[in-house]
Amino acid sequence: MGESSRPCTVWLGSETGILKGVSVSRRQAFNFCNSSQLSRQHEVRTLCWADAAESELLVGAVDGTIKTFSVEKGEFTNFRTCADPAEGSFVGMAVLDGGSTLVTCVDSGVLKVWRDESSEPTTEIRVGSDVARMRQNTEHPHKVATGGKDNCLKVWDLEKPDKPVFTAKNLRNDWLNLQQPHWVKDMAFIPGSDKVVTCTGYHQVHVYDPSTPQRRPVLEVTYGEYPLTSLSLPATGGSVVVGNTHGQIAVLDLRKGLVRGCFKGLCGSVRGLQCHASQPLVASCGLDRFLRIHSLEDRRVQHKVYLKSRLNCLLLASRNLEDLDDAGDAGQEVKDEDNDVDEVWDAMVQVREQEENLTRKTSEEEGDNSKRKALEDEDSKSATSEEERENPEKETPEEEGDKSKRKALEDENSKSATFEEEGENPEKETPEEAEQPKKRRRKRKKAQA
Repeated sequence: MGESSRPCTVWLGSETGILKGVSVSRRQAFNFCNSSQLSRQHEVRTLCWADAAESELLVGAVDGTIKTFSVEKGEFTNFRTCADPAEGSFVGMAVLDGGSTLVTCVDSGVLKVWRDESSEPTTEIRVGSDVARMRQNTEHPHKVATGGKDNCLKVWDLEKPDKPVFTAKNLRNDWLNLQQPHWVKDMAFIPGSDKVVTCTGYHQVHVYDPSTPQRRPVLEVTYGEYPLTSLSLPATGGSVVVGNTHGQIAVLDLRKGLVRGCFKGLCGSVRGLQCHASQPLVASCGLDRFLRIHSLEDRRVQHKVYLKSRLNCLLLASRNLEDLDDAGDAGQEVKDEDNDVDEVWDAMVQVREQEENLTRKTSEEEGDNSKRKALEDEDSKSATSEEERENPEKETPEEEGDKSKRKALEDENSKSATFEEEGENPEKETPEEAEQPKKRRRKRKKAQA
């Protein structure tokens, strides 16, 4: 397993509890987990290095356990319970004193400091409810920052844990004199200064300066219309990379408060975002199951790997991501995918295309029916014209009907005329009746003679 883990330069945690390692130089991806323990209870929430040499990795799970993964051996070497699942899941981890001290924080607002391998925390701090993130100051490791929903930014000195060294103040009330909501989602310490940059669930980016008396943001920038989920600072400084719930990632200028550019090719909420310590690269992961590495110079996708699981967090090695290693080639080779073409999404049939095909088929069938009817009408007309040419004296059914109607009218007229004559001369004698008196007179004259 050590041959598989040593060349990995990108580490990711998934919702199913799998620790994934990706070797960018060899285009290989590896899964490090116990297949019998895959469940939502072992979902990976946070990752951090256990030492400066980056030989061990700390993996924080939802069930409150922290696992130590050895990069050299390629296996988990230690398990430790550092939180009660009832208190919530991890929102941040950090190490102090070369890895001998561990700092953990859960979303219920309980921050604990663990020294050596003790089973009980040496320090416990209540940092407020609904904590979304805890971050460590890399230049001053004993300082951490916390924030969450309706929980403003706080900077804590773990050597003096009684109260925070800085507590941010909310924005001024709006034009209706109503309090503005505040929801810190992620933060980072700006190197070379005491400033802290945060992103909020209301698509805002704030910059605070604890060295000044002002506790409100010294800079406020808005980006997009959707909640921001994570941020990271490039090695060049002067800018910040932010990602939101709709898969949009952009570079913002911290001096002028402008958007320098946006990254393309993402979809789904961005869960993890980190800029490389020395190279102009930024890695991102999220719900679309892809690891993407973009260039900060031209904002193009340099590497894209499909990892089959929804991803929560990622961690980059400080060495060059494309450095070759002498390790073996065992592992699953990652396909070289085009930046603009994705085989998985292209294989899916869109609903719009189906509807267009159905409407196209319906219109074609209607056209065929109309053409068929027109051809039948033409055939019937041609057949009728041929019969007329063959039998020119043959009367058509219409002519025969008109003739019968005329004959019936003539019969009715003759009958009515006869009835009228009988009505005008009811006593008119017939020729036989007129002849009878003449015969009687002749008989009478013969009798007299």
